Parts: sequence; C-alpha cells; structure tokens
Amino acid sequence: MELKQGKPFASPAEEAIVAVVKTADLLLRSLDRKLTGQGLSHQQYNVLRIVRGAGAAGIPTLAIGERLIECAPGMTRLLDRIEEKGMVRRERCKHDRRQVLCYITVKGEQLLDELQPLVDDLARRSFETIPSGELESFIETLERIREQVERI
Repeated sequence: MELKQGKPFASPAEEAIVAVVKTADLLLRSLDRKLTGQGLSHQQYNVLRIVRGAGAAGIPTLAIGERLIECAPGMTRLLDRIEEKGMVRRERCKHDRRQVLCYITVKGEQLLDELQPLVDDLARRSFETIPSGELESFIETLERIREQVERI
C-alpha cells in the first residue's frame, strides 16, 4: 500500500481512517488545482454551489455553514472574499433583521457554469476505474460512516 506504514496498523478501522483522510486530501488538492485558475478555493466553490442551490429565496449565512462539506470557522471572511469578487451579495432579511441572506450573482452563476466541465472531468477521471454499482455501494458506505461518526 502506498501509505508507507512502517509497522502494521492497530486495526483495519485505523487503516481505513488514514486511507479516507489521505484520499480526501488528494481529491481536495486536485480540485484546488482546477479552481486556482479562477481564483477560488474548494471552500469558496462549495459556498457558491450552496448559495446557487438556494435559488431566488437566498440562504441565511448560518445555513451555509451547516451545509458546508468542510467546517469553515471563518464563514464571514469566506463570504467577504467571494462578495469582493462579485459572485455573491448579502442582504439583511426584511422579516428578521438579525439574519443575513446570501444570493448568487450573475457573475457567480457564470463562473460555476465555466467550472462545471473541469469538476466533471476530475470526478470522471478520479472514479473511472470503479464500476457504477461499486461506486454506489461506496457512497452508501461513506454515508453510513458519517452517520456513525456523528453519533460518537
């Protein structure tokens, strides 16, 4: 195995943790390389996708944080950077002045459309050796692991 472990893992579960973390890191670095040309990090890309998914109703800032793939402690700074690039806009909610709603801009929509083929290519090439049935099982297994970890 390419993890170059000097001595055996204490258990298959420990090896699985290391393998999942290593794989996630590799995939994120590959995604970052694809996004760098557009001046985005994978976290900013994730935020843009979440905001676009909210549609015309917008989405509260706190809800974005709950939907992120990775926890991002600096949500305000993350949104500041994307807003400075003209990809999202924020407005106080008319019904609840404590809440800030985020909306994607035309520029943000266009950028996501431009990035989609790059992301599709990365996904296809990353998983092309895994038959679709195995990939579905893999996704279900990862979901079960996440559910279990959330209960710990």
